[in-house]
Amino acid sequence: MCGITGVIHRDGRSASADSINKMTHVIKHRGPDAQDTYCYRNVALGHVRLSIIDLSEMGSQPMRSDDDLYVLIYNGEIYNFKDIRAELIEKGHSFRSTSDTEVILNAYIEWGAACVPKFNGMFAFTVLDKTSNTVFFARDRFGIKPLYYGEFNQSFLFGSEIKAIEQHPDYKFEINKTGLKEYFSFQNILSDQTLNCGVKMFPAGHTAILNLSGSGDLQLSQYWDYNFQEPSDAISQEECIEELDRLFEQAVKRQLVSDVELGSYLSGGMDSGSITAISSANIENMHTFTCGFDMSSASAQEGGFDEREKAREFSTYFKTRHHEKVIDHHDMESSIAKIAWHLEEPRVGQSYPNYYAAELARANVKVVLSGAGGDELFAGYPWRYYRAVGSENKEAYLDSYYKYWQRLVFEKDQQAFFAPIWSDIADFSTKQIFQETYSNGLNDASNPADFLNQSLYFEAKTFMHGLLVLEDKLSMAHSLESRVPILDNDLVEFAMKIPASYKLASIDKVVQLARHGKDKEIEKYFHRSKDGKLIFRQAMARHLPKETAKREKQGFSGPDASWFTNESADFIKAELYKPNAKIYNLLDFKTVTGILDKHFANVMNSRLLIWSLLSVNMWLENHA
Repeated sequence: MCGITGVIHRDGRSASADSINKMTHVIKHRGPDAQDTYCYRNVALGHVRLSIIDLSEMGSQPMRSDDDLYVLIYNGEIYNFKDIRAELIEKGHSFRSTSDTEVILNAYIEWGAACVPKFNGMFAFTVLDKTSNTVFFARDRFGIKPLYYGEFNQSFLFGSEIKAIEQHPDYKFEINKTGLKEYFSFQNILSDQTLNCGVKMFPAGHTAILNLSGSGDLQLSQYWDYNFQEPSDAISQEECIEELDRLFEQAVKRQLVSDVELGSYLSGGMDSGSITAISSANIENMHTFTCGFDMSSASAQEGGFDEREKAREFSTYFKTRHHEKVIDHHDMESSIAKIAWHLEEPRVGQSYPNYYAAELARANVKVVLSGAGGDELFAGYPWRYYRAVGSENKEAYLDSYYKYWQRLVFEKDQQAFFAPIWSDIADFSTKQIFQETYSNGLNDASNPADFLNQSLYFEAKTFMHGLLVLEDKLSMAHSLESRVPILDNDLVEFAMKIPASYKLASIDKVVQLARHGKDKEIEKYFHRSKDGKLIFRQAMARHLPKETAKREKQGFSGPDASWFTNESADFIKAELYKPNAKIYNLLDFKTVTGILDKHFANVMNSRLLIWSLLSVNMWLENHA
C-alpha cells in the first residue's frame, strides 16, 4: 500500500525534481517507509511506500525494468500475484524480488494493457513505457484505490490524492461549483468530477494511455463493469449457499498474504464477523478492533449504535486479541478539520468513526480487513430497493430512486440554498448525472428483479465507491492498509448472478402492495429490517454464533442526531451561524441557518446536512 504521483509536461518541458518531490512529500502519510522519485525528459514520477510484501529494498519504487525501458509506480495489493508470477517465469521472465510490484511490471511488459483483467486485488498504477513513448494508467475494477488527474497549463498531473496535484506550480485552485451542487444533492459525487475544478477521478475498471509527444487527450478504455442480472439457469438455494461459502472463504484466505502483522475490524454484524471467523482460523491470536460511542445522551432510536458488547462476544468466540475505543462528541468535533484535509472531497456521510477505527487499528497492526461491499453485493439495504422495485416502467423507477437519493437538498429547494452561485449552476442537471450512472442496460429493465439489479448496480457504482474512497483516505491517514475481502473478483462475479429472490425476502409482497396502491401498508418496508442479504446470511450462519445471522442490519454510525442537538450544538453554531464563514460565499446564509434553526428546535433532523456543511466549510478553510 502506497501513494503515487506524477507530472507529464505536454509542451515538452523537462520535468522538475523539485516539483515532484513536493508532490510526493505531501502524501508521505500514505507511505512513511520510503520515498523516491524518477525523472525522464518531460516525465516525473513519485512514490511513497508502506512496506507490506517483500520489505526489502528490492520492492522499492519507482521500479525499473532491467533494460530501463519501463518504469512502474503502484499503489495497492495484487492477491493472486504468485500465480501470475509462476506464469511469467514459464514465459522466460526472471525476478529479483518477491514483491507483487515486480509481477505487475513484468506482466505489463508481457501482455500490455491485457495484463490488467488478470489482477485480483486493489490497485492504481502507472507505467512509463519508453518503447511506445506513452504512459499507461490502470485502476482496479471496483475503485478501491483512488487516482486523480487533470491538465493545467499543459502539465498533466496525477496522484493518489488531490493534495499532490495541488502542490504543482502549474495547478491553480478553483471551486467546481457544479461538483458542489452534485455533492449537496447526493452527499456524494456520482460523476468523475471533484470539488477542485479541472481535477477528475480516474474511473474504476478502466485503463488509459497518454502519448508523451504532447498530442491527443487521455485515451480511456473500460475493461470491466458490474453486471447484476438474473441467471438464465438458476442453481438451487442449497447449491448457491455452498458455492457462496466456498468463494467467501477463498476470498478471505487470499487476502491474508502479508509480511507484516494483520488484523480485522469487528463490529457486531455479519460481514466483519464472517471475515474474522475465517481469518482467525488461519491466524492465531489475531487482532480485532471495534469503536463504540458514548451513549449517555443517545435517543432510543440510537440505542443499538454502540456494538461493543456484540463485538466482545465475537472476540471471545473467535479467540482474538480485541481492542476498543469509545468515541464521544469531543472526538467528533476535533476530527472534522483533520478528516476534511485527508478526505479532500466530502463523501457519504459522517466519517469520524472510520477515522478513529483506523487510528485504533494502526496502533497495533499495519494491515486491517474491512467488511465493505457485502451490503451492495447482496442487497443489504432493503428499505431503499423497496421504494422502486414495484415501478411500472423504467421512467417511474428512475423518478422514484432519484427522489430517494436526494439525501441533503431536494431539487425544489436548491435555488434558494445555492442563491449566491445559482446563475452558474442552474442549468446543471443532477437528474441527468443520476441517469448517466446507469450505463449497462436500464433500457431493458422491466420487472422487479431487473429494478433490484439496477439498484444494486447504481449503489455499487456510486454509494459503495464513495465508501471505498473514504475507507482508503482515512486508513491511509494513519498509514494503515485496509483490505476488502468481499470485493474479490470471483466472489463478486458470482454474487452478481444470484437471483433477486435469494437476496431479498419481501420483494413479491412489496410489489403487490405497490401495484395495488397500498401506500400505508408498504410504509413499514421503508424502515431498517433484516429482509436483505438472505443468501449471504444463510451461507455465513455456519461460521457465526447462533442468532448472529438473524440480526437487523446496523450501520457504523454514532448518535449524531443527539450530539448535534445537545452536546455539540455550541460547536455547530460557532461554525455555521457566522455570516463570514467561507461556505456563505457559495450558499445562502438565511436559508442554511433557517434549516439549522429547525434542527435545534427538534422540528427536523438535519444531521447529515450539518455534517456536510461543517465538512465543506473546513475544506474551504484548507484552501484559504
